[in-house]
Amino acid sequence: MSSDHSELHNNLSQIITGVESNVASSSSSNSTLNDDITPFPSPVLSATSLAGLSLSSDGELEPEVDDDKIVTEEDKAKALELKAEANKAFGAKDFNKSIELYTQAIALNPKDSTFWNNRAMSKAKMEEHGAAIADATKAIEINPKYSKAFFRRGQSYLAILRPTDAVPDFKKAISTDPNNKAAREQLQLTVKLIRKIEFEKAISVGETETASTKCLSLLSSGACALDTTSSPDFPLPTIPKDPNARYKPTKEFVQGMIESFKNGGKVPKRIAWEIILGCKDVIEKEETLVEINIPQGVTCDIIGDTHGQFFDVHNLLSMTTHPSESHYMIFNGDLVDRGSWSVEVALTVFAYKWLYPEYVFINRGNHETNDMNKVYGFEGECKAKLGEMTFKLFADVFTSLPLAVLVSATQPPASPKSEGSQPAILNEGKRRFFVCHGGPPVSKDGVTLDEVRKIDRFGRQPGQEGIMCEMLWTDPQEPQGRGPSKRGVGLGFGPDVTRRWCELNNITAVIRSHEVRADGYAIEHDGLCITVFSCPNYCDSTGNKAAYIRMQANGALSYHQFDAVPHPDIKPMAYSSGFNFGGF
Repeated sequence: MSSDHSELHNNLSQIITGVESNVASSSSSNSTLNDDITPFPSPVLSATSLAGLSLSSDGELEPEVDDDKIVTEEDKAKALELKAEANKAFGAKDFNKSIELYTQAIALNPKDSTFWNNRAMSKAKMEEHGAAIADATKAIEINPKYSKAFFRRGQSYLAILRPTDAVPDFKKAISTDPNNKAAREQLQLTVKLIRKIEFEKAISVGETETASTKCLSLLSSGACALDTTSSPDFPLPTIPKDPNARYKPTKEFVQGMIESFKNGGKVPKRIAWEIILGCKDVIEKEETLVEINIPQGVTCDIIGDTHGQFFDVHNLLSMTTHPSESHYMIFNGDLVDRGSWSVEVALTVFAYKWLYPEYVFINRGNHETNDMNKVYGFEGECKAKLGEMTFKLFADVFTSLPLAVLVSATQPPASPKSEGSQPAILNEGKRRFFVCHGGPPVSKDGVTLDEVRKIDRFGRQPGQEGIMCEMLWTDPQEPQGRGPSKRGVGLGFGPDVTRRWCELNNITAVIRSHEVRADGYAIEHDGLCITVFSCPNYCDSTGNKAAYIRMQANGALSYHQFDAVPHPDIKPMAYSSGFNFGGF
């Protein structure tokens, strides 16, 4: 490690933490704001420390190849043909296919660095940044002057919030290719980000008041009055005569605001604060594990990641219909970041929670965290549209969001069959589903629902280990057992791990999100792990379908796909301060 790199690490040693970190609690007046605006307390270093799991010394995540293979001219020619096919698949946004073809090319000719780097690019598109780092590293070993490989690795380090590791790679990309303008731009932005982190950490010392408390004080003092000079083009919430009293939501207001957003409308800061604080009033009364029953005649829709793709959310709501006493909705985290209408998505969902507290439920995702918001666009977008204090208010309230919903059927199942090959696991003769963003807490066996209920979530960032971290970051894997996640953060859990946890807790299936699926959903682990992803053509680049899941009162599930709809010509991550992760 170079001296510059060591110094960079030392400067951030107090910022990038490896434990579940306390930040300003929304329920405690004597807590501090030390980490409330500090990025990178989330699981950002690697999968190496979680639950005693470790990557191999070289970070290899793929089946080993024969580095000593004697490569024939025939091998080289066939490998180049496969590369050409892989490039076409990449261009068609079939990234799984391109990975498969690059892998075949590597098997024939493991000494061609471009194959490794191209596969790294495909893996980055699938958010497998840990595996992308491993592949780019291999490309660099083969060709130490491969500027694009250093740049690719640096981008993946930055994507998993390891800026101090990204800096030397960007520098190396520039030194090996002085004309690499993209690397030069990313280096400047990354160094600027690190300095910003240090500055915000320094100025936050000694702050004792949460953003929610500050905003409430400003409201009561009249400092955030409703601007009546530019009245919005939708019905306002119920406004009491006392100018300092809190507003009340109405159906006409919420639906009018949503339609206004579709037409490019904006919401006044005072109304945005009322929505966010109104949502906070509701969710801070909820348990960390929210438990709901689905009565006869009621349906419940589970929505996966929406990531600021407001126009697709608007289309989704037209298909699901809006929430009501006969139609519950669970939004399973990652409302924000990447898409450039994250403010509109978050305000839509928060407003529905404010209006329908007993019919709408919101889980926290790994992007409802300070560190991710700083790099992936929500912080910049929120500050641009509604100001810095509004972002701090959102960030504070994100820490109050529950981590999971336990959804129970009230009617017996029509069939004993599960979503897989085995009979359904039932609880007192009925189906029930554990809905959380990443996955169940399974770094060790034996974790119960009671342990989830006892998590003190308020004011906390996920940390780098522990139950809260796992529920926001884990991913299913095909092999049995546990392993490091290919995304470079968290861990992977196999079918056997899922079955043991579901049988222990009488869970019919885990419903989670967190990952792109080509069809918008995937039934995995013999029906015990179901992924739902509700961002069609994610980041305008992956070409995937999106989906939502509908549950009936007897626990029957149905899967509903939808495609992307047109949106104004604003690119994903338009507010991310110029960071570019190759489309992600």
